[in-house]
Amino acid sequence: MSRRNASLSRRDMLKASAAAMALPTIIARSALGSAEQPAPSERLTLGFIGMGKQNQYHLDAFLRMKDVHVLAVCEVDTTRRNFSVEKVNKAYENTDCAGYNDYRELIARKDIDAVVIATPDHWHTHPIVDACKAKKHIYCEKPLTLTIAEAKLCIDAVNKYGVVFQTGSQQRSSREFRIACEAVRNGRIGKIKQVYAAVGGPSRWCDLPEEPMEPGLDWNMWLGQAPMRPYNSVLSPRGVHNHFPNWRAYREYSGGGMTDWGAHHFDIAQWGLGMDDSGPVEVIPPDDPEKGQGVRWIYANGVELIHGGYEGRGGVNFVGTDGVVYVDRGKLQSWPDEVVKEPLKDSEKVRLYESPGHHRDWLNAIRENRQPICPVEVGARSVTVCHLGNLAYWTGKRLKWDPQNWKFVEPAEANEWLDGIRKEPRRDPWQLPTI
Repeated sequence: MSRRNASLSRRDMLKASAAAMALPTIIARSALGSAEQPAPSERLTLGFIGMGKQNQYHLDAFLRMKDVHVLAVCEVDTTRRNFSVEKVNKAYENTDCAGYNDYRELIARKDIDAVVIATPDHWHTHPIVDACKAKKHIYCEKPLTLTIAEAKLCIDAVNKYGVVFQTGSQQRSSREFRIACEAVRNGRIGKIKQVYAAVGGPSRWCDLPEEPMEPGLDWNMWLGQAPMRPYNSVLSPRGVHNHFPNWRAYREYSGGGMTDWGAHHFDIAQWGLGMDDSGPVEVIPPDDPEKGQGVRWIYANGVELIHGGYEGRGGVNFVGTDGVVYVDRGKLQSWPDEVVKEPLKDSEKVRLYESPGHHRDWLNAIRENRQPICPVEVGARSVTVCHLGNLAYWTGKRLKWDPQNWKFVEPAEANEWLDGIRKEPRRDPWQLPTI
């Protein structure tokens, strides 16, 4: 994987160095730090946006790290926001953590170096673009965007403002997926013919009934760009919960299982095919799109990516002329066996970067001025595969795609769908942002 420099500079490094020169001779040990606790000037400061189950997981992970410091959280549900503030304050044994309802107030803070975004999918792009403009590094959950237009916009924003961006497709930081992709890319199963990826189907229009809403949720802000509709607890369960809410099932907010898990398994397919900077050129719907399985993506080299399992297996299956590699979380098999069991030989030149862990890799990349293992283009290209599949299911049309120019070749009207097929236009002020 390319490890090209991101041409970044550590925020306020020179000012921090100058300030250190002026410190008095006697300094408190807590200010200097120790082997276990780095000095404040050496810690990256973080803000968290969207405090549901996934960002609670991220928050717990970063609170265990001594070289970062969480300063603020943002959440439109008052109970979740207060819970998150109290969690941070308890971890640091102080009352310094700030809680915000509007993410723009958090991003406006000059003392925050980076943000972790884990909102519903329709709420990724605006915080990403605003964080880029504020020169804050970004960890954003997958699937990266709601639409293809948003995916391209995120690439452009990150590149323009030069921040380090990690997409939360964390399977790239897992050993079994790296070994599988190295075996495939070194030709151990011959020429790749098909890749099968078993994930859920496309989303559908939201038809949930109205429910009463208790005070404490900014419902208008939760909806954002999506059409105004009455509250339903399926979309935003009140308070702290330990499940993934099913807003994922509805087109106004997400692409369904196609994007939710496709951003994991299609991402591995892209990695194994060496397509991190490209994608398929044609998408073919199944004979019965309503079944939500069987769409096929065709790459320029003739490889087919197929939405579905293979020989009764889920996960990702690479099928070549000389064998098969199967990989899923905690599972790695090949036929013949030695394909994934034998170490790479000196003659096998493809060596994929071995991540120390998805969170740690992002922090290291910030400090080392480099790209992390799953930068913005990787996340954008992988979610675009998902979006193309959904468009084929929703329209039943065969689509020809130009991955280099980010546009449809056929049918021409498909370019009207780049920012999604919508029942209603984006609500103000949440139009597609400019950079």
